[in-house]
Amino acid sequence: MTYQEAYQKATGELKAAGIPEPESDAWILLEHVTGMTRTRYYVDGFERMPKNEEDRFFELVSCRKTRIPVQHLTGVQEFMGYEFAVNEHVLVPRQDTEILVEEAEKRLLLMKKENPEKVLDMCTGSGCIPISLKLRNPQIAIEGADISEEALKVAEKNAKKLGVSGKWIQTDMFENITGTFDMITSNPPYIPTKVIEELEAEVRLHDPYEALDGKEDGLYFYRILAEKVPEYLTDGGWLVMEIGYDQSTDVEKLLKETGFEQVSTQKDLAGLDRVVCGVYNRHSK
Repeated sequence: MTYQEAYQKATGELKAAGIPEPESDAWILLEHVTGMTRTRYYVDGFERMPKNEEDRFFELVSCRKTRIPVQHLTGVQEFMGYEFAVNEHVLVPRQDTEILVEEAEKRLLLMKKENPEKVLDMCTGSGCIPISLKLRNPQIAIEGADISEEALKVAEKNAKKLGVSGKWIQTDMFENITGTFDMITSNPPYIPTKVIEELEAEVRLHDPYEALDGKEDGLYFYRILAEKVPEYLTDGGWLVMEIGYDQSTDVEKLLKETGFEQVSTQKDLAGLDRVVCGVYNRHSK
């Protein structure tokens, strides 16, 4: 079987299995197994595929047909232009979350401090948020916190792989957090428990349940963040959080009730509410 025949067969199998983007996933798996580039594919695609590569490729295609996320099969996901390691212990980074990084970065640029800005990412998972911020803003110091020891192993691996220094803390929210920060970011679990069963299989069956479950109304972790974050922010520090598309009104209200100012919601590329930001000024309290 040639490379082109293998790709075409895989695309057909994935499409027949109801996989949403069969062409894209087939290509990602082909590239992962063979190292094939687009240019080489069009030049050498008629060459015969080595048997060991063919077997491995279709093994992964079969796994993808069972709705295992393609990122779990390759072990990587691109985010903010960087390649992050992922596995079943972390939420696969989404493009929507890049809006959070961009909004956090805008506010970091407004801070003019003699000392490096300190940023804490709560519920850090793969570490994609703080690591991306550090790579784009080398002057900051980052810490990432998560309840999952296995998730923190992935974050540490990503930091090392991308040459970033950071501190990684296992904690149930703020239990083991010390010191203050100029910014706290978070993409917490925000899906109402009853909605999780309605999610696509790739998410429902393969993303960590604890990274999805926002309890009964999806706002459980936002209440904790709104209440506790002021204790850990420096004067004029920012809280930047990802939210579900229908949660901006409730989350904005929580922040305003606990004294945050300049509370605003930013939309993602699809025009949906995605990020809520607020600043905490101690002197005005």
